[in-house]
Amino acid sequence: MERTTCCVVGGGPAGMMLGLLLARAGIEVTVLEKHKDFLRDFRGDTVHPSTLRLLDELGLGERFARLPVRRLDRMRMYIGDVVVPLSDLRRIPGRHKYIAMVPQWDFLDLLATAAAEEPSFTLRMRTTVTGLRTEGGRVTGVRYVAEDGTDGEIAADLTVACDGRDSLVREAAGLTPDSFDVPMDVWNVRVPTPPGDASKDGRVFMRALGRQLAVTLDRGTYYQVSYLIGKGTDAELRARGIGWFRDRIGELFGWGPEVTEAIGSWDDVKLLEVTMGRLPRWYRQGLLCIGDSAHTMSPTGGVGVNLAVQDAVAAARILAAPLRRGTLRSRDLARVQKRRELPTAFIQATQRGEHEALLRPALAGTLDPGRLPLPFRLLRTVPLLPTLTGYLGGVGIRPERAPAFARA
Repeated sequence: MERTTCCVVGGGPAGMMLGLLLARAGIEVTVLEKHKDFLRDFRGDTVHPSTLRLLDELGLGERFARLPVRRLDRMRMYIGDVVVPLSDLRRIPGRHKYIAMVPQWDFLDLLATAAAEEPSFTLRMRTTVTGLRTEGGRVTGVRYVAEDGTDGEIAADLTVACDGRDSLVREAAGLTPDSFDVPMDVWNVRVPTPPGDASKDGRVFMRALGRQLAVTLDRGTYYQVSYLIGKGTDAELRARGIGWFRDRIGELFGWGPEVTEAIGSWDDVKLLEVTMGRLPRWYRQGLLCIGDSAHTMSPTGGVGVNLAVQDAVAAARILAAPLRRGTLRSRDLARVQKRRELPTAFIQATQRGEHEALLRPALAGTLDPGRLPLPFRLLRTVPLLPTLTGYLGGVGIRPERAPAFARA
């Protein structure tokens, strides 16, 4: 029987950050990741100011700065001809007054490399968790299938589910999230940067026109577009043909065929089926859920990665000592949920508010530029409000700091 002190299931932002921090505390930690590498398209590529500060505290700021980073400091929305400044990070407190756009695989490789420098850290790729080990109602580790197809088990004092919104570990533990209604799914697609486009200034912009709504992120050599569609309408809309979609997105952004024809087929358009929910209880004996495993977020605001990282930092700070002593109890896991539940609930509440005030009317074609909802009118008329929204989105409430044992 293999054994580790903490078994982390899932090598995403939460799992890799938790593995790094616990290893720096001298705790034996094993991260299991089912894929062979971190290369996956249209993952959360936003690294927020609070995470950038954390990387500085961990001594990883200079390494991160060498990655292909693009800085985004403002977000605007165009509703017809009306411009709404949604957020502005240029005047928020702290050194990092921007969101860093960086391929998630580069961010995860950075964390994996730093963690590998710790003798108590192990990362096992191509290792798929298939179930949980239990004893007397307590989770005591996991069962898995290795790269070569052989079955195995790992015993652990603590198992942490970081395996995403469709968490197998959460399901196997019998933990069921409360779900929230969402009005949309999302098509993600890349298009070449339009020739002579003047909007390449480190901003994100959103456009709403008729029954269309999309968010575009300037990635330098291309635009990453998230095009919203009504919930559950993917198959119906794809039946209209890729030409229909090219025309629609071209109309929305004013792009010509030199841009839209880069969308060769529906294979280039990736569907994100949006779900949103939160576990009433994030733990049971021997098991903790964090990140998307504990709370699935709307893509609105791109806060999922930042929230997952913050969960990991809180978990490491609270659990390192009882894990070292061998005295871990469910009350320790409850402390993690208590610490992180308020920021999660706050962000989900703001996302649900955006869904109702903006996304649902836009998709229904009832968002009138001449009669904007009050929050958007205030953003246009009160100069400090975009800075406040920038702070709440970029830093958030109750941001976490690196534990002393993990600092460089």
